[in-house]
Amino acid sequence: MKHQFKPVLFVVIGGLLVAGAAHGQDSKPDADGFIRNWLMLAPIPLGEENAGADLIGREQIDNEASVKPKEGDKVKIKDKQLAWKSVRCKDYLFDLNEILGSPHENVAGYMVAYVVCDKELAGLALLIGSNDQARIYLNGKAVFTYTEPRAIEKDSDKVDKLTLNKGVNTIVFKVINEVNNWQGCLRFTDKNGKPVTDFSVKLSP
Repeated sequence: MKHQFKPVLFVVIGGLLVAGAAHGQDSKPDADGFIRNWLMLAPIPLGEENAGADLIGREQIDNEASVKPKEGDKVKIKDKQLAWKSVRCKDYLFDLNEILGSPHENVAGYMVAYVVCDKELAGLALLIGSNDQARIYLNGKAVFTYTEPRAIEKDSDKVDKLTLNKGVNTIVFKVINEVNNWQGCLRFTDKNGKPVTDFSVKLSP
């Protein structure tokens, strides 16, 4: 059963997430390898209830696999206009309802990060948690899809034998929320399970 959403203030003292943070600055993953700096586009109403399993494989924005936004870029979705915002997580996960300051249900959101490597990093594992459905693209290719509702846990899923190229790698992390909480987390480890931290994260392509 999913955890219940607990309302929070728009400004949370010591809270988990800060919107509009780290503008123009490169960052590093945390000691466990979790990416904590993202660009966010949300909320995108789905127009259907409890349909995440059917909708996670459909595009909610054009060319979602290869999108390369920067902060402030605007996207028109039906009659609504959204803008990409920078987000810095103070914990291993991002919580879209907390960022937005109110609960949202039957919605989709996108998180994008640009991972910059000084050299090619091969044979990596991607570890993922999400609440609810998730789809992840790495450099334009779908590498992970999860279709069921669930509560978030660290490292719920694993994708092996991935490569981060030398230079800029684009991660697109789509998360659908049916009801209650709306969260995600992501990190890389090497083949021995050691967190990969020798890259930087930036928020512009």
